[in-house]
Amino acid sequence: MASIFWPSQLNGENNKKTRGKSVSVKLIFVLCIASFLSGSLFTLQTRSSRRPADHQVIATINPAHLENIEKSTQECDHKKRKLVEKNSVDVMGEVIKTQEAIHRSLDKTISTLEMELAASRASQMGGQVASNHSRLQKAFVVIGINTAFSSRKRRDSLRETWMPKGEKLEKMEKEKGIVIRFVIGHSSKPGGVLDRAIDAENAEHGDFFRLNHVEGYHELSTKTRLYFSTAISIWDAEFYVKVDDDVHLNLGTLVSTLSKYRSKPRIYIGCMKSGPVLAQKGVRYHEPEYWKFGEEGNKYFRHATGQIYGISKDLATYISINSGILHRYANEDVSMGSWFIGLEVQHVDERSMCCGTPPDCEWKKQSGNMCVASFDWPCSGICKSVERMKAVHNACGEVEGALWDSNLHF
Repeated sequence: MASIFWPSQLNGENNKKTRGKSVSVKLIFVLCIASFLSGSLFTLQTRSSRRPADHQVIATINPAHLENIEKSTQECDHKKRKLVEKNSVDVMGEVIKTQEAIHRSLDKTISTLEMELAASRASQMGGQVASNHSRLQKAFVVIGINTAFSSRKRRDSLRETWMPKGEKLEKMEKEKGIVIRFVIGHSSKPGGVLDRAIDAENAEHGDFFRLNHVEGYHELSTKTRLYFSTAISIWDAEFYVKVDDDVHLNLGTLVSTLSKYRSKPRIYIGCMKSGPVLAQKGVRYHEPEYWKFGEEGNKYFRHATGQIYGISKDLATYISINSGILHRYANEDVSMGSWFIGLEVQHVDERSMCCGTPPDCEWKKQSGNMCVASFDWPCSGICKSVERMKAVHNACGEVEGALWDSNLHF
């Protein structure tokens, strides 16, 4: 007999089946999540058990090893620091050397430019420059012998002893670069008897250097200043020397002495002294501007004695460029020394440039210490030089070939 189900009964059965299925799906989902979480936790624990923690690793290192590592690190840092410092010193040394080389090059260039400027200025100042002096003549030293109109016999005494004349003078100038001239200006009446006498003497010997200057004892500072300014406009020399016409000179010894300073700039060479500043009027070498040197009884600054001294080209250039503002004191040698005060100038105290007359210079010659110059201090030159110059030369003069045997290149 067939069973008959009412709709309500059929729906109830279906609901039971559906509810059972729903419970099974949720349970499965929950179990999946739980399984995933359990697996992840197991994996982390396994990795943790295989790799010790960082503090465990550090704990296993011997403390002595740590100390060695720290010391090694410090030593490495120290070596790095020393290497950097050493490299810094080396680099600074090279920089300093380079700067010095640049400065030397600049000094040489500036000196050349100043010389050219000086030549241009000095030629405009009034030195009597011949028309054939279109460019500077090369020389080693220019020796200017300071003389006066009344000193003809003195000049002849030099020509007969230590000063070459005629062809020998020209040969010495060409082959050795040694230029010697008597330096003189003109009289208060240009073209007068005194000037004509000098012109005639120069025509005979050709050994004068005429300046655009009025001669006078109290104008020696001006004459000296003009001598250097004009000489550097004609001769490109390494040294310029001024000497009085009553002094005995050994040319070969002078040249060898100057040669020692060829590579040094700004040389001022002579017998350095520091005499008293004489304030009393009427005495010889009175200084009207004594008050500039402090209290009475003070001494002058160091300067070369006026009988003979020399300067390098740099200083001759300096005088030429600044001649218009260089102060002139009563005494020429003091003026000369004052022009270099405050400058980077090497004062060379060369005692062989102020030997006495025989027997002093004679003894020195016999001992191998040949004198550059000889004179008598009381006379500021050789006393009675016209009569005694030949005797001094015979006793204290160098051998005739001393100058010609020298290996001087200019």
